[in-house]
Amino acid sequence: MLYREALNLAIDEEMKEDKDIILLGEDVAGVGGTFRVTEGLLAKYGDKRVLDTPIAELSIVGNGIGMAIGGLRPIVELMTANFSLLAFDQIINHMSKLPYMSASKIKLPMVLRMPQGVSKQLGAQHSENYENMLSSVPGLFVFAVSSPAYAYFALKKSIQMDDPVLFIEHELLYNKKEDFSLNEDIDPFKARLVKEGTDITIISYLKMLDDTLSVIDEIEKELKCSCELIDLCSLNPVDYASLEKSIKKTSRVVIVEEGHRMGSYGAQIISWAVEKLFYSLDAAPLRLCGENVPIAYNRKLELASIPTPDTIKRDIIFWGRQSGL
Repeated sequence: MLYREALNLAIDEEMKEDKDIILLGEDVAGVGGTFRVTEGLLAKYGDKRVLDTPIAELSIVGNGIGMAIGGLRPIVELMTANFSLLAFDQIINHMSKLPYMSASKIKLPMVLRMPQGVSKQLGAQHSENYENMLSSVPGLFVFAVSSPAYAYFALKKSIQMDDPVLFIEHELLYNKKEDFSLNEDIDPFKARLVKEGTDITIISYLKMLDDTLSVIDEIEKELKCSCELIDLCSLNPVDYASLEKSIKKTSRVVIVEEGHRMGSYGAQIISWAVEKLFYSLDAAPLRLCGENVPIAYNRKLELASIPTPDTIKRDIIFWGRQSGL
């Protein structure tokens, strides 16, 4: 099943079970979504439950919040996370805060889906990663899953929750294919152990996880070591228990992310590791991030501004040798 098909199936199954679930966003109905995630749902559930909206992100999210307050369970899609900036007032001041400000009298069973990331030559205004900002907002649950299986189970869980959820996807993962059983027991709040190892804990999420996995054998061969690879899946809350178990075993930690280095999401993970596990570490942690520049349209410059399989391999090997491996 493709990643986008797994998302579609999750939405379809939940809408079939609960008539209060409403789907809304730009081109989610007639077109079936920019990335075909909502394909076929208009024909199944009609235009009262699958709604195309105007190009007005503040209004789209605000309408979703109003629906949730009124007892519906909206799934709101933004065409790209870059456009979420236009809706930050609704996301941060209302979506995240209303349950707290009402002493939980207001329920917000709402999912806000958004693709993000450096795709292929979409330019500076369509290539950003905002998980660093969005995960820092109290009151929001944030998922960023890398595999079709976790996408299916995490989205179903998100729709079923009575809390506001941000569901971040990556534009280059929609055609990722994976076999999995719908009867698997997957907890999307638990980090996914992609590969076991004994010498280095490598933490990542979304597309950077796949890029790291593609060169992990070469890293192990060069350093003559064993790498453990962990997919965070849930960015807020973080499954720190799984990370602690791994880091205490390996004594070394690397995080690989696509976002800019300044104020990156990985800085939080590294800060936690140093604060809580300092005496378990045998080397300074390594953080591989995008550069502090707007993403260029030029393909060579675009790739130069983010980690790639080649630079991930190069930087981890250099760090490993410097740290005594």
